[in-house]
Amino acid sequence: MTDLSVAALARIAEALERISPPAPPAPDVTGAEAFVWHTGPDRLEPVAKVSRIALDLLVGVNRARDTLYENTLHFARGLPANNALLWGARGMGKSSIVKAVHAVVRAEGHDLKLVELAREDLPSVGRLLNVLRAADARFVLFCDDLSFSHDDQHYKSLKAVLDGGLEGRPENVILYATSNRRHLMPRDMIENERSSAISPSEAVEEKVSLSDRFGLWLGFHPCSQDEYLAMIDGYCAQWGVKVAPERLRAEAIEWQATRGARSGRVAWQFFTDLAAREGVRIS
Repeated sequence: MTDLSVAALARIAEALERISPPAPPAPDVTGAEAFVWHTGPDRLEPVAKVSRIALDLLVGVNRARDTLYENTLHFARGLPANNALLWGARGMGKSSIVKAVHAVVRAEGHDLKLVELAREDLPSVGRLLNVLRAADARFVLFCDDLSFSHDDQHYKSLKAVLDGGLEGRPENVILYATSNRRHLMPRDMIENERSSAISPSEAVEEKVSLSDRFGLWLGFHPCSQDEYLAMIDGYCAQWGVKVAPERLRAEAIEWQATRGARSGRVAWQFFTDLAAREGVRIS
């Protein structure tokens, strides 16, 4: 082979390497307790500080809180545990409980990582599972505000996490998802499938059965006025905001009346406003 041929082959090899660069190294998951999964390129972005509140400040959701904590503790200890769907009323602490339980379990000495996966990145979940499968840690894969529209095929990707396909779900990964919908699909979509499909029962079953793949269903319902006020009392005690009980009650009730709803989110929004007016920092 002539020197000219060798040089030509070298240039071809260099061009091919530029077109198809080597795979990036596996992400380092030792430097943080929580990560956000991004694609293009695939990477786990460390979260410097998780936005969360203490578990004991979540009022009115005791059963869901205790059940999720026990399930998470079992998983962190290497025992059998279920994927969990937290569904129900807006603003009642579904995502807050996931983050708070994660903090409590870590505080008990377990190396448990939290990885947030956005709904639009579900098609990449297979690649994410391969990354997590090889890591020396246990992971809660967290998908917040999960729901699907009538023409959305992302729900099929979710089955890779719930069922795991041929390989099975990685032993060190569990999925927690939150949704306002119990079946992850709007009711009118389910009814449309039932009325228009050639085989209505099969068309509906494929979509509704997705939520059945979660071993735990934890329901969250609108809170009572007493629970709403108890949430605010807890926030005031936590951050040392001192207000006369009569004034606090009157202003809190007026706030929720203007919002037309009572929830943990509304209670926090009122407390944020109250703390600002009282000159108290809550960060």
